[in-house]
Amino acid sequence: MQYDEDYFNSEEFKELLDSYEAAQQAGEQPFMDADDLVDLADYYNYRGEFDKADQAIDHALELFPDSTLPNVYKARQALAADDDKGAHRYADAIGDKEDPDYVYLKAEILIAERHADEADRYLRQMAKTVEEDEWEDFIKDCANLFVDYGINDKAYEWMMRSKGDDSSDFKELMARTLFGLGKYEDSERLFNELIDRNPYSTHYWNALASVQLMNEDYSNAITSSEYAIAINPENPEGLAYKANGLFRLGNYEEALEYFRRLNKIVPDDDLALLNIGVCLVNLNRQQEAIPYLENALEMAEEASETLQQIYLELAFCYSKQHQLAKAQEMIDTAMQLPGDTTDLLVIRGHLLLENGMAAEAEESFKKAIKQSDMNPAILLRIIVSLYDNRYVQSSYHMFKKFFQVVNVLDPDFNKGYAYMALCCYDLKKWDEFMDYLRQSVEQNPREARIVLGFLFPQGMEPADYVSYMEQHLPENEKTK
Repeated sequence: MQYDEDYFNSEEFKELLDSYEAAQQAGEQPFMDADDLVDLADYYNYRGEFDKADQAIDHALELFPDSTLPNVYKARQALAADDDKGAHRYADAIGDKEDPDYVYLKAEILIAERHADEADRYLRQMAKTVEEDEWEDFIKDCANLFVDYGINDKAYEWMMRSKGDDSSDFKELMARTLFGLGKYEDSERLFNELIDRNPYSTHYWNALASVQLMNEDYSNAITSSEYAIAINPENPEGLAYKANGLFRLGNYEEALEYFRRLNKIVPDDDLALLNIGVCLVNLNRQQEAIPYLENALEMAEEASETLQQIYLELAFCYSKQHQLAKAQEMIDTAMQLPGDTTDLLVIRGHLLLENGMAAEAEESFKKAIKQSDMNPAILLRIIVSLYDNRYVQSSYHMFKKFFQVVNVLDPDFNKGYAYMALCCYDLKKWDEFMDYLRQSVEQNPREARIVLGFLFPQGMEPADYVSYMEQHLPENEKTK
């Protein structure tokens, strides 16, 4: 949901907020317009004060039970909780069935119920009744519905029906739509234009950081998030984006600091706790990571997308502590969650190999290969597991076969060259190292940065790796 920061900072809203909170402190229930109470609820949501937001909406419905916006608010809460019946109930309670917000809510319920085409037809039918002076707002509201649900192709179709709009609202919606379509450079350009108009908007700076993270422009994402943090040091999105940017660059110590700051602001967020644990695991501080991961497990809801990763990180930690039985227990529990279990078989094999159980590990790897139907990504993960467990020579020979097989199975598969370069580096096969380094940089610079970045000065771009290494390999090694 998008919030109107400018309105929240206006004198008009501050007077409204002061009046409402003064009445609350006096133990009174103020008589206010329903739309004002919804604005107050939006403000409290923006601040993360969700109980206060619910209180404002409940008061609005006590005063005006058939009013549009409070019922829309409650209906959307119901949709977020997968309570479709509740959403319909609140929609039916709206008195004015010709109110545009009622129309948008009916369309949103259809979208939430996975009837996007039907919602699109309904909105196109309703478009015939829209007055000319309301057309642009109608276009934006329809597009916004589809963007919120990740149906970006339909959002783009609605945006293209506009007659042209230079407003900040339109630019932001187009930027979000382009972001959803994966057109990150175009989205970034629009967010930069919005920042030029309002350089003190934490929302725009955070949105820009989000685009840059998705475009793997981690350094600039960190810079953008720093502007958001400078404007509001307690803003959780800015802290999260900076922490993620630092993590992606392998700066786990500083990323840990920002994930800890985020955790203080949102202590019940299982993702923040998980990320603290992951940073500690990457810093080889597994014992310290376990309490955070266990806390994340307690906080995570049953349907949380973080559950599987929490179990896996705990499995890695217990394995490093030579508690293989507990590690296996974590894998077994993760195997019960919905979804493909092939990756889990690879991880089970990795943990068995880490604990010296090579035969059992091989059995798990074979199951994963069979289950994945020789998926190149699974084959690669198994070979990397061998390398991580210091079977470097075996990993090297398997990579030789891997590239021959992959060229037949999937000629477009461009991963693994950086890992092979690392094998050659460890084995001092310098000619092959340089050959695979070149292929890695050409085929998959992101993988090159992640796998080989530690061999080069911090911040160096993969495009410069080959020339740097040509200059810095020891003279006696260059000829080997």
